[in-house]
Amino acid sequence: MKTKLLLVLLITSNFIFTQSRAIYNITFESTWNSSDHGTLPGNAHWSDLVGATHNSNITFLEMGEMATKGIEDVAEIGNNFEFNSEVLDAINDGNADQWIQRSVNPFAAIATATINNLEIDEDYPLLTLASMIAPSPDWMIAVSNVNLRDGNNWINMMTIDLFPYDAGTENGFGYSTSNTATNPQSVISNIANVAGYPFNSNKIGTLTIELQNVLNVNTFQNENLISIYPNPSEDFISISRANSLRINAVEIYDVLGKLVYKTNDSKDKIDISHLNNGIYMTKFFIENKTIIIKRIIKN
Repeated sequence: MKTKLLLVLLITSNFIFTQSRAIYNITFESTWNSSDHGTLPGNAHWSDLVGATHNSNITFLEMGEMATKGIEDVAEIGNNFEFNSEVLDAINDGNADQWIQRSVNPFAAIATATINNLEIDEDYPLLTLASMIAPSPDWMIAVSNVNLRDGNNWINMMTIDLFPYDAGTENGFGYSTSNTATNPQSVISNIANVAGYPFNSNKIGTLTIELQNVLNVNTFQNENLISIYPNPSEDFISISRANSLRINAVEIYDVLGKLVYKTNDSKDKIDISHLNNGIYMTKFFIENKTIIIKRIIKN
């Protein structure tokens, strides 16, 4: 399916263009087993599958480079707090679009995780995901900067074989978490079929990415048609609109893509005091089936 990149209308010197958003289902399936990857511990399992959609201005993890604190915590202890903070900082800077987190079930070596109806904007077409191979010193699976766009088209389907990676932050060659820190810190590396590690050359899982739908949404290029203030805000945001622009509906989504507020009333002020502190995406539905998207920060 091709996205339309032509200008479709001119209103009061402001262009409208067709912005493409795609809906994907993403499935992780583990193939972690004793025949290929050494004798597994009795509590073998995976941490949550976590990551982000983002643009090319940021890379959250890269093979051959040192892990951030967030990736270190994911790989060593399956803790996502620091990585989540790194993604939220990137969202605040305009380089990421959303935080992704799904549980991997069951609590076992062979397990799955499914991310259904993940909405991806063409301005943030890159996908990064990671999950801890647990228990382990600092081993994980990961994909980084996977581009879901092929020129002006969305990728229809993609299957990625997953292999074990060492985050380069903790010593150890067995399935345990009680190890000394790697000093100095090393780089992220592929440890499939590497001497000393329990993995052979076979994959440890598969990530399948399938396109479900493409949404061609009219969006105003001139974002000054609507402004919101104060931003950040603790309780209320006020809406200023150009040329008596009519707002038909407003929707607010959290970074997980969950709808947390909706109104069909044309309001000049919205109460956000009930929302948790964080970053939200606000969609303003206006004339001609047009959407203006703004980010707001709740303090």
